[in-house]
Amino acid sequence: MARTPVLAAGGIVLRQAEPPLFAGVRLRKGNAGVLPKGKVGKGETPRAATERKAMEETGHDVAVHEFLGTLAYESRGGSKVVHYWRMEARGDAAYELMRDIKAVDWLPLADAVDRLSRDYERAFLENVGPIALSAAAHAAATRKPRAKQATPEKRRTRRSVVPPPAAPVPAPPRADQPSPPIAQDDVATDVIDATAVEPVEDAQPATEEVQPAAPVEDAQPADPPSFAPDIEPVVVDTSAMRPQPRGNLLQRMRDRLRRTA
Repeated sequence: MARTPVLAAGGIVLRQAEPPLFAGVRLRKGNAGVLPKGKVGKGETPRAATERKAMEETGHDVAVHEFLGTLAYESRGGSKVVHYWRMEARGDAAYELMRDIKAVDWLPLADAVDRLSRDYERAFLENVGPIALSAAAHAAATRKPRAKQATPEKRRTRRSVVPPPAAPVPAPPRADQPSPPIAQDDVATDVIDATAVEPVEDAQPATEEVQPAAPVEDAQPADPPSFAPDIEPVVVDTSAMRPQPRGNLLQRMRDRLRRTA
C-alpha cells in the first residue's frame, strides 16, 4: 500500500547584492548542501510553513513573493512534495540557526547550484533560479518609482483668512449737537433760470356780461287750506284804537287802584 507523500515547503531565498546571492544551507549531518525547506505542520498552510522554515534555517527575516514551482522526489522516508516561493532576506541575521543547521552560504546562482548535494535540487535551482532573478529585478525597478511617489510632500501651512474690516457705522448725532451740513451735490434741486422764462402779458380778468333778469310777475302765494268754520268777517273800527293822551291813561290807572283798595 503506497504511503501518502510528505508535504513540505521551501524557499529560494535571495539577498540583495551585485550579483544577487542565493541561500544554501549546510546540514550538520554529512555537511550536505540543501535548499531551505521543512515539513508543513498540522493546521499550517504551505506558505506559512515556508516562511517559518526560511527564518529558522537562514536566521533572517524574509519577505515571501511569487510561487516558483513544486519539486517531488523519493527519499528514505518515502515520497516528498515540496512547494517553493521566491523570498527576499531582510537586513542582517536576527535568529539563531536550528540545531541541525551548520552554516548558511550566500552564493551567486552558478555557485549555489554547484554547492547543492542532491541532483534533483540542483536541477530545480538551475530552472527556477533565472526566474527568481528576473522577478527580483522587476520588483526592484518598480519599487523605485513607487518610493518617489510615496515621498511626502511639504506640508502646506494653513493660512487663516482674515475678513476685511467692516466699514465704520457713524453714530447718530446727539440732541445737543447740530446736524451735519448736507452737501449740495447730495440734494436734488430744481434751478429755474429767470432769463429763460418768457414774459407773460398781463392777463385781463375775464368778465362775464351779466344780463338783467327778466321781470318776474308778483306771484300770489296760494292760500293754504282752512279747517276753521266759515265765520263772517267782523268789521272793526280802527278809529277807536287810536292812542289816548298820556294824562288820561294815568288817570285811569289811578281810578283802578282806588277801586281795588
